[in-house]
Amino acid sequence: MSMRKGQRKEKNPGEKGELSSQKVIYRVSAVSITLNVLLAAFKFVAGILGNSAAMVSDAVHSASDVAGTVLVIIGAHLSGKAPDREHPYGHERMECVVSTLLADILFFVGALIGYHGLMKILHPESIAVPTLLPLAAALISIGTKEGLYWYTILSARKINSVSLKAEAWHHRSDAMSSIGSFVGILGARLGYPVLDPLASVIIGVMIIKVSFDIFRETMDKMIDRKCDDEIIRKLQREILSVEGVEHIDSLRTRQFGSRIYVDVEITMDGQLRLCEAHDTAEAVHRLLERENPEIKHCMVHVNPDTETEHGNAQPGGEKFQ
Repeated sequence: MSMRKGQRKEKNPGEKGELSSQKVIYRVSAVSITLNVLLAAFKFVAGILGNSAAMVSDAVHSASDVAGTVLVIIGAHLSGKAPDREHPYGHERMECVVSTLLADILFFVGALIGYHGLMKILHPESIAVPTLLPLAAALISIGTKEGLYWYTILSARKINSVSLKAEAWHHRSDAMSSIGSFVGILGARLGYPVLDPLASVIIGVMIIKVSFDIFRETMDKMIDRKCDDEIIRKLQREILSVEGVEHIDSLRTRQFGSRIYVDVEITMDGQLRLCEAHDTAEAVHRLLERENPEIKHCMVHVNPDTETEHGNAQPGGEKFQ
């Protein structure tokens, strides 16, 4: 941002929150890894000892959660790196790259689980009736994974992290797969053994669907999609609240990973002195960044009111970055 001589440049509030955001991601990831390792091991043993293909599939899904969480940690570390000569705009999009890898893992896991379930259905002679152990494991998994989903999604919303949100839905998909496991195992015990591998196929399809949802959301952030209309309306209200701003000529936003870029053109009295126009534009810039910590970069362009006589304000205005 252009500043007047002798004026101290204030730090972007969004930059101040980057370190705390990383801490949140690391804390949530540590909890997720610990619980997923224990849960995956328990479900795998329960599936093997209890003759349940659905529970073994569920265990594989939980194991993929561990790999996903590790990717989230790596993404948080890479996206938090400071700008350098080769990357003057920072590294926030690395979080989107990690989310894409996570979606790929989910797709592969879902396809693998669905395939093995389908093979069981095509060869019913290999299906064994599950015991009560995998049924109990499914109930424990449902409660644990749903709890992890809410813990992670609330943290993701707090820091606006796309990779952490993807990880939250990974937990939710695991909870849904455990519900499918429970229904399949219970049905198999009630005299319909084919329901156990059928549950595996349903679980695989659900996981693949979640992978596509994560991939689509990540692509929106990778290709500079504009912000939601609600965010844009909020920015407009804040800009117009600054004294001296007559109206907004243009307001463009784009998502950059978990951060936002804003370009705004405002009209002001053409008879204002250059320093007065500068101060007002600077006030707009500071207000937007103060009220919206997710903004990484904001540029304000000033246009003189063509219906007034031209004073010291220059046609074309000034840009504030």
